[in-house]
Amino acid sequence: MQPLFNASEYLLDRRLDAGDGARQALTGIGGTVTYEALFDRVCRTAAGLRQLGLHPEQRVLLVMADSPELVVVYLAAMRMGAIPVPVSTMLHPRGLAELLRDSRARMLAVTAAFAEVASAAAAEAPDLAGVLVDSAASIEVAVPVHALADLAGADADASVYPTGEDAPAFWLYTSGTTGEPKGAMHRHGSIRAVCETYGTQVLGIRPEDRCLSAAKAFFAYGLGNSVLFPLSVGATAILEPSPSRPEVIAARARQYGATLFFAGPTFFANMLKCGLPKDALTGVRLAASAGEALPAALYRRWTSHFGVDILDGIGMTEMLHIFLSNRSGSVRPGSTGVAVPGYELRIVDEEGRDVPDGTPGTLLVRGPSTATGYWSRYEASRKVFEGEWLRTGDTYARDAEGYYQCLGRVGDMLKASGIWVSPSEVEERLMAHPAVAQAVVVAAPDADGLEKPVAFVILDAGAQATEEEVIEFCRQGLPSYERPRRVVFVTEYPTTATGKIRRVDLRAQAAPLLAGAPAVAGS
Repeated sequence: MQPLFNASEYLLDRRLDAGDGARQALTGIGGTVTYEALFDRVCRTAAGLRQLGLHPEQRVLLVMADSPELVVVYLAAMRMGAIPVPVSTMLHPRGLAELLRDSRARMLAVTAAFAEVASAAAAEAPDLAGVLVDSAASIEVAVPVHALADLAGADADASVYPTGEDAPAFWLYTSGTTGEPKGAMHRHGSIRAVCETYGTQVLGIRPEDRCLSAAKAFFAYGLGNSVLFPLSVGATAILEPSPSRPEVIAARARQYGATLFFAGPTFFANMLKCGLPKDALTGVRLAASAGEALPAALYRRWTSHFGVDILDGIGMTEMLHIFLSNRSGSVRPGSTGVAVPGYELRIVDEEGRDVPDGTPGTLLVRGPSTATGYWSRYEASRKVFEGEWLRTGDTYARDAEGYYQCLGRVGDMLKASGIWVSPSEVEERLMAHPAVAQAVVVAAPDADGLEKPVAFVILDAGAQATEEEVIEFCRQGLPSYERPRRVVFVTEYPTTATGKIRRVDLRAQAAPLLAGAPAVAGS
């Protein structure tokens, strides 16, 4: 028999046993909650869910702002053996209805801002048996509606459903490496794994830290930043329910004394673009980045402006959090660092053979937080989960010192003049231009149908540059085959629900740009 282990107990009961009951667990504009109060609300809510007839392993879909209510429902569901499923708050009714049907959710938990979307989606979810709402939400559905405050008023019951490390704990939906939304199924043991590998050994989180994340908790990245890591050590999560904007996040960092700050490269770039003062993050001791590769030029500009170091890393929804990262004191700008303790990495060619250092290939990872697979997606699971190894879909190369460099997604690489070109290398050169804030490079066919680089560039606020100037700057620092054939100036990029740049949309925009330009010698 597997030893009993419940992630809710790991995150909460240990804190009370350690004497942390009076410490702040959660804070922000939604209110401050101590560990003792959070424990009480979670236990009562878990008891209330049982009384509503929710059974172990039934799903509870969460369409909730980052708030104490989200944390309570997430922990309470796991505590009584059910499976919480946080999903994007950016979904339209049709998308939410699809996830309700796919997960066969019995309960839907909603905060006020998303009540209208939830009302429309609930009508298309035949398995739904009830809706949980916060005090401000007004919702009209055909199933019973229950106020979370009423659930929290249930009789105190600290009992924990007898799960083990391998028992299903929660799901996170991802489009991931194969397109359509899929529920990545995570175990109770995965939570302890990420907390005790990346959280303690790389991030170095400690009880006095106060965590602020621009990435929301329905992302795997944000869930770790705002719930799992702080609660695992008795630290404090600063929860921001509104959409993340640089000026709002900076204000919350000052107001609530953030010491650890989490975001992605696009958000870091936007912080520079909006003109925040150099002292905007006073008190923050360390920042972390994930979601897409952090260009070295952006790293240098951001750290020199704000005076806070960034640990760039890579994680996946399927791996729950970061498994490859730079380390404090040994950051190598432009790289993704080295493997997080407890994780192993391989770079393989198209036949699955390990490649030598310096050779690009597909990154594979294995470690203790790997999802068990995708819910009801047999073929997709087989493409990504290969025995103990998980295929990331990212192209990487490792140098002789063991540092890994991201060269883009597998489908992002392009071949110009018969030579493989990494978009990230061209983007790095573009961002070294004094007027360029962000750059994304994609492939476009020329008049002969041959792939050539095209750059989409965002300029710094108030900066000016011409297409010819930027191309000439690249000509001086790149081989001719890597030089962008066109530079398109834009004010923003199309992004996915998780904030990643949609290169497929940019490729579609770039497709006609070179069609009328015949290739020239040396191009």
